Amino acid sequence: MTEQGIPEHYLEGYAGALAQAAATGRRLSREELAARRALGEQAADAGHGLRALVVAHLAAARATWPGTPGSADSTLAAVQQAIDAFAEGYERAQRVAMRREEAARREFIDDLLYGRSDLGRLAERAERFGLRLSRAHAVAVAQGPAPYAEGDPVTRQVERAVLARFDARSILLTTKNGRMLCVAPGDEDEVVTHFARQAYAADEGCRVAVGRPRPGPGGVVQSYEEALAALEMAARLDLDRPLLRAADLLVYPVLARDRQAMADLVSHTLGPLTAARGGPRPLLDTLTAYFDSGCVSAEAARRLALSVRALTYRLERIHKLTGADPSDPAHRYTLQTAVIGARLLDWPAKPL
Repeated sequence: MTEQGIPEHYLEGYAGALAQAAATGRRLSREELAARRALGEQAADAGHGLRALVVAHLAAARATWPGTPGSADSTLAAVQQAIDAFAEGYERAQRVAMRREEAARREFIDDLLYGRSDLGRLAERAERFGLRLSRAHAVAVAQGPAPYAEGDPVTRQVERAVLARFDARSILLTTKNGRMLCVAPGDEDEVVTHFARQAYAADEGCRVAVGRPRPGPGGVVQSYEEALAALEMAARLDLDRPLLRAADLLVYPVLARDRQAMADLVSHTLGPLTAARGGPRPLLDTLTAYFDSGCVSAEAARRLALSVRALTYRLERIHKLTGADPSDPAHRYTLQTAVIGARLLDWPAKPL
């Protein structure tokens, strides 16, 4: 063993090569450099630190330093070649190990999100990546105007911001199908909320959906699927909120479950709007803005860039055509449900 605790095996042939280089002024041969690279790979695989290995090489160079005048330049050139080749082999082994680790991580994420692996084995592998699947977990999914990938500037920025504040050992940040994902303990809602804020700050067009906390290995899959469904629902309804929670959108899948009944409601309630000049779209947009603003006429008019008087005229026109008064609580629920159904069915762009 050397002074740094590095086995002498990794210095094999080094002193002799230096002595010959000093005596003849030659450079190291191709075979000698290949041997140094191979030893560098072996040292990396054995888990030795590069710093200690470099120090061991320099110490060996000092111990065998020749006393022949004028030989210093040749010896230093040989030292440089040897260490460069050794470090190249070491780094190559590190890159292979990183690719292997990334492949294992990607395989684990795929199995985790699709539930394709044995749950017991999956729980064991999860420990390696900081997740205890016996706990409940929530999944937040961020979707932006452009796909996200590992190593992208936006992805790295969000990851740094989240891991700088929370314990990285209990959080999994990754990408999947062009989206950013954050898997966090279900009782730590501040993690997914912070993730959503950072994703929106890094990419203003981003929208984040959070699934409900679910227990066990299969819970991650369920929460992930809920988050994806929430993103899809938000796109269909054109919801402009940057943070969507699946728990707040449960009514929409219920409404969409019976398509025929919803189509009948839309046709019966809103079908008369097709008789309006300019078609049903302007009046349908009026109802959407009116209900989204909490039935506050001034706010709805602002959203539509109309005067309150013009908005009132449109509401009266809707009342006349449909027989339902948007300002009447008795009619409001039916109208609002029909408006939601129209958005879910993409009416009037698509026929019922």
